[in-house]
Amino acid sequence: MTEEDGGTGQEVPPEERTCAGSLPPQAYILGVPVSALTLDRLLEIVGDWVRSKERHFVCTLDVHALMEGRRAADVREIYRSASIVTPDGMPLVWLLRRAGHRHADRVCGPDLMPALFDRSQTEGYRHYLYGSTERTLRLLTDRLYGSFPGATVVGSYSPPFRELLASEGEAMVARINDAAPDIVWVGLGAPKQDRWMATYRPMLNAPVLIGVGAAFDMMAGTVRRAPRIVQRSGCEWAFRLLQEPRRLCSRYLKSNAGFAYMLVQDSLRPRGRPTA
Repeated sequence: MTEEDGGTGQEVPPEERTCAGSLPPQAYILGVPVSALTLDRLLEIVGDWVRSKERHFVCTLDVHALMEGRRAADVREIYRSASIVTPDGMPLVWLLRRAGHRHADRVCGPDLMPALFDRSQTEGYRHYLYGSTERTLRLLTDRLYGSFPGATVVGSYSPPFRELLASEGEAMVARINDAAPDIVWVGLGAPKQDRWMATYRPMLNAPVLIGVGAAFDMMAGTVRRAPRIVQRSGCEWAFRLLQEPRRLCSRYLKSNAGFAYMLVQDSLRPRGRPTA
């Protein structure tokens, strides 16, 4: 089965990897190359990028984003062009481990943000927050400074809930570049945040762009996060669904059902077919 056919856990051929050889290995999951890594390893990589001023972007991939990439070719190509696509969801971690990456662990926005802000207190990383509402950004900034007083937030912006006009995009890029951040956190939800990073990556001077989805709301305290045991069980989606049923019901039922169907299809295929 090729990766285009929707296979789970095939190694990405070295010549097709979009990242340097020193970065974590990847495996195809339903056509998307997912990085097999840990939170600590990603912290090291981001630190290297900031010090070297290399330009990269990181996508955090959950089942919903994975299925969006399966349905939309442009999103799938964005994930393939990202430097790192983290497994933001235990089902993806389990598939990576099934493919032989036993060290792989979940790396999601609500864990990555506090870890990098904590490290920035000694490393001096400069942060910019892009996305969500002005109220959430205010709450988020207050909480970040309360928890990490040695961190530096150089700016934030709540964009309109529509595509930016060309003039607005140019002004936004100038605003972020003038603030000179090392890391731009993008909280627009997938795949919108991934399209945004792919579009503006060439124009932004910040070494690192990271899409973190609902992390802004969770860290700001406007959305509760599931208990640790629920997170590790792979059922955090159900906890979020109970909090926002009207907004998330269609998304989760459609994405989770499609993901389960693809896994069943894959399990029924004869083993030993050539991979891509």
